[in-house]
Amino acid sequence: MNALKRNRYRNAAAVVAGILFTSFVVLQVNSPTIENPSVTAEFHGPDEVTAILKRSCYDCHSNETNLRWYDKIAPFSYKVAADVEEARKRFNFSEWDSLPKADQEVKLWYIVNMIDAGRMPLPAYTAIHPSAKVTPAELTILKNYVTDLSRKHYAAGDTARIRQNPRVSNVPTSINGIRYFDDYKNWKVISSTGRPDNGTMRIIYGNDIAVKALENDQIRPWPDGAVIVKVVWNSQAPDADGNVKPGNFNNVQMMVRDAGKFSATEGWGFARFNGLDLKPVGTTATFATACINCHQLAGETGFVFDIPTKRVAGR
Repeated sequence: MNALKRNRYRNAAAVVAGILFTSFVVLQVNSPTIENPSVTAEFHGPDEVTAILKRSCYDCHSNETNLRWYDKIAPFSYKVAADVEEARKRFNFSEWDSLPKADQEVKLWYIVNMIDAGRMPLPAYTAIHPSAKVTPAELTILKNYVTDLSRKHYAAGDTARIRQNPRVSNVPTSINGIRYFDDYKNWKVISSTGRPDNGTMRIIYGNDIAVKALENDQIRPWPDGAVIVKVVWNSQAPDADGNVKPGNFNNVQMMVRDAGKFSATEGWGFARFNGLDLKPVGTTATFATACINCHQLAGETGFVFDIPTKRVAGR
C-alpha cells in the first residue's frame, strides 16, 4: 500500500512538473520583445547631467533600452516590457528635442521631483540595478541644471505688464481649454512659498470656493468650481541681510476643479502661462499628464501643493 501511494505521489509530482515546465516554455515563446526605434531628437545637456540621466533613466525612458539577460526571462520580461512602454509614453529622451522648450522644462522638474521623492528610478528597478540610484550630490547637479535652464528662459520685465492685450479674442488659452484671466489678482492669498531648490518664489491665490473648502477642510476631494492660481517669480540672490526678493516674472499656473471634465487627471485641469506674453505651455494633452504625475505627491492635500490645512497642521 505504501509503495502504491509513493507511486501515485511520484506520478502527481511528474504531472505538476510537466505542467509547470510547459507553462514556462509557453511563456518564453510568447515573451514580449522590446524594440529600440531610431533616436530622432536626443537630449542635449551638460556631460555630467547627461551621464546621470543615461545611467538612471535611459533603460526605460529612451529608445536605447539595454536589456540584461534576466530582463528577457518570463514572467519578468512581461513586467519589463510594460514598464518601458509606459515610461516612453511619459517622456522619451530619444525624442526630447522635438518638444517645445517650455514642455522640456516642465518634464525636467517632474523628473527632479520624482527623484527627490524617491519614486524614480523605480525602487523595484534599483533593487536589481543598484548603480541606477541617484545620489544626493547628483540630485543637486540636476536641480542646478534645471534651475539655470529656467532662469535663461525668462527675461527681465515689469510684471504689471503680464497682460499685454486685454482683448478677449487674444486671451491665451491652454491646450485643454483653460483661458488666462486677471480676476485672481482680487482673490484671497491662501499661501506664499519659496523654493530654494529651483530658485523661485510663489504667491498662491484661491477663489471663494477654494477658500471655503480650505477653511472647512473639505479638500479630499476638492469641490467642483474651486480654482487655484500660483504666480511664480525667479528669486534674486540674498542681499547683505539675507533677504530674498522676487526677480524676473516666471509664470502663472492655474488649477481648475471639474471632476467630470478632468477625470483623467484626478479631477483637476492644469494650465501654465509662461513669460510676460503668457505663452501657454503644452502642445498636446500629455502636458496635463505630466502635471498630475508630479501632483500625485500631494495626494493628502487633494493633489495641491503648498497649502495650509487643518489635518496636516494637526498631525
